[in-house]
Amino acid sequence: MSAILVAPDKFKGSADAPTVADALAAGIADADPHREVRRLPVADGGEGTVAAALAAGWAPVTVDATGPTGRPLTVTYARRGPTALVELAAVAGLGALPDHAFRPLDATTHGLGTVLAHALDAGADEIVVGIGGSATTDGGAGLLTGLGARVLDADGRELPPGGAALARASRIDLSTLHPRAHEVPIVFACDVDNPLLGATGAAAVYGPQKGASPEQVAELDAALGRWASVLARTAGRDVADVPGAGAAGGTPCGAMAVLGASLRPGVETVLELVGFPAALRDAELVVTGEGCLDRQTLHGKAPVGVARAARAAGIPVVAVAGDCTLGDDELRAAGFAGVYTVAAIAPDRATALADAPALLRRIGAELVPVHTASRPSRVR
Repeated sequence: MSAILVAPDKFKGSADAPTVADALAAGIADADPHREVRRLPVADGGEGTVAAALAAGWAPVTVDATGPTGRPLTVTYARRGPTALVELAAVAGLGALPDHAFRPLDATTHGLGTVLAHALDAGADEIVVGIGGSATTDGGAGLLTGLGARVLDADGRELPPGGAALARASRIDLSTLHPRAHEVPIVFACDVDNPLLGATGAAAVYGPQKGASPEQVAELDAALGRWASVLARTAGRDVADVPGAGAAGGTPCGAMAVLGASLRPGVETVLELVGFPAALRDAELVVTGEGCLDRQTLHGKAPVGVARAARAAGIPVVAVAGDCTLGDDELRAAGFAGVYTVAAIAPDRATALADAPALLRRIGAELVPVHTASRPSRVR
């Protein structure tokens, strides 16, 4: 009998992706003890990306850096062969803000640059950066300073961190940039197509999620416009209108202009890095999911990426979620042959969050007879 591939994202607030995968796999084993179950936690480039890589066998690398407010923290990135996988959320994400207090004007990606510098020092020949969940709107200026560059005002003074200060940016000193920064490909895993500026840009669309008032959004957008001009003057390349340049507060911009960094689809990149195509071979069914299946799921989230890849291989996909707000037509169009939710079997939300692993195990057992063949299992 063919295998079942369990490839969920995290259930935010209740269980990380490896825990979800373990719970579902245990339930499948309860229903069919001889079934081969492959566990492959996934992510979309945001929080949990490194955890997914580590679960797939990548090696952890720990480094001291600074968070979005400059507070020291310890970060883990993943390494396999010559490739380093870094998660922005771990070092400059909303979850890294002290006391979860927003800092829309001065949050920085400097620590992300520090982590990239560590990977370069350690000999990485490719760096992939998952950039979901950022707390910053600094156009990637902090990333460049973390790699050794200096962002200066008209008087030659270094600017303080954050997006608002970029309103005074005049030039970039690259003389102290990390010596390997131009040599090593840097790839940003990204599933949004927002440009840097304007009504659909970094500040306007994502600034409010990071605590920016309407006045601060306007201030940040103007500052990013100044920064884009400085980047174009320094590197001879204007990236402000490139789709995706506005992702994560414009984080890719500095590296795209100065270092030639590139963008790749987030979910597809992560699936490739964790070995999803190989895990899919000979699978009869794929089980994926996340905390809530909603409209955001349809726009670059991990479950839809998993469904797309599985359907291309002719393998049905079942989704498991904490809750689901999508209609039947939307779910079918996304490629799901069935959907199970924790909310449907939990007596209340508190229980759903607190007892998620046990409830997911129940769901794992329930879906086996519905979505798999009944012929005798074969032990591998």
